Amino acid sequence: MFRTLMRPTAPVIVLSILSLVLTIGCGDGDQPAPGEDHAGGPPHGRPGGGPEQQAIPVAASAVTSGDIASYYDATATLEAEKQAEVLARVTGLVAAIVAEEGDFVREGEPLLRIANDEYRLRAEQAAAATSNLRARFERFEAMRAEELASDEEFQAAKSELASAEADEGLARLNLSYTTVAAPFSGRVTGRLVDVGQNLSAGTPLYVMADFDPLLARVHVPSREFNTLRRDQAVELVLDSTNDRLQGRITLISPVIDPTSGTIKLTIEVPEYPATTRPGDFAQVRIVTELRHDTVLVPRAAVLTDKGESVVYTTVEGDDGVTAERRVVEVGFTDDDHAQILSGLTIGEQVVVKGQRSLKHGSPLKIIEDAAAGAAN
Repeated sequence: MFRTLMRPTAPVIVLSILSLVLTIGCGDGDQPAPGEDHAGGPPHGRPGGGPEQQAIPVAASAVTSGDIASYYDATATLEAEKQAEVLARVTGLVAAIVAEEGDFVREGEPLLRIANDEYRLRAEQAAAATSNLRARFERFEAMRAEELASDEEFQAAKSELASAEADEGLARLNLSYTTVAAPFSGRVTGRLVDVGQNLSAGTPLYVMADFDPLLARVHVPSREFNTLRRDQAVELVLDSTNDRLQGRITLISPVIDPTSGTIKLTIEVPEYPATTRPGDFAQVRIVTELRHDTVLVPRAAVLTDKGESVVYTTVEGDDGVTAERRVVEVGFTDDDHAQILSGLTIGEQVVVKGQRSLKHGSPLKIIEDAAAGAAN
């Protein structure tokens, strides 16, 4: 019974084993080996299996030589060189307004007139008294020559004449004060009275200012004292218009402010746009040290990376142009340039646009137009 059951199953087992072996063998032959495509070759790309890097478009500039300076920057308010409040010197009513706000008047020209009938009559009265006493003095002078008048009478007549002349002079002076004149050439910045207003001596009438030149006063640290000098050129930039103005140092205070440790400088600005007025704010830049024939690069070329100052130079090789990361030491900087103390030589090329996306060895495509800015 046992033998009868085993005979028909043995061939089935053998066939199953052979089928399994053939299946495994065929599967190994049909699948591509690792690192090959279906055609049996290596994958597409750069030799070695890595993806090909695209050249990064950048703009480059040469390392040059030139002068650069260190600056002290401050903010100042422009002021008029002269400013004064014009006061009434006599009492009376305002009869006429001659100058208005914004008018330019020259020294001695009228600003305002005060009713002067009373002052004119006093001057005429004083003149009449002087005339009478002068005639009296002349008679005594002639009589004294003929010894008909004593010295005491002559001296009394002389003294009375001198007193009358002084009174006449005072009366005429007060009369002149009824025409209020400009104390200096400049512009009227404020009119403080109206026609018909009753004035007393000392009443403010006008405010005047001389805008030529304008002044800026700044305070600089005392450590800069030895680097400053009179007539030194100064650059100013108006906050309102960004206009650049040229000034010069005219006064340097001889003392140091003990509370702030600063020195006051007065800067004269002789030329400025017609729209500039006292009270405008300006950024003041004063040169504290000038260095000649230094190694310079565009300021945009210098990056800060992990606490280091870095530039990317261009290197030409067999495979094209690549970037080289270079650590540099920076000295003075201004709006456009940076001084390089070490790390670069004149004539090398540094990347000025697109450098933020670079790494050491990155392939470069150098372009010269402003479109490179899009790569930055």
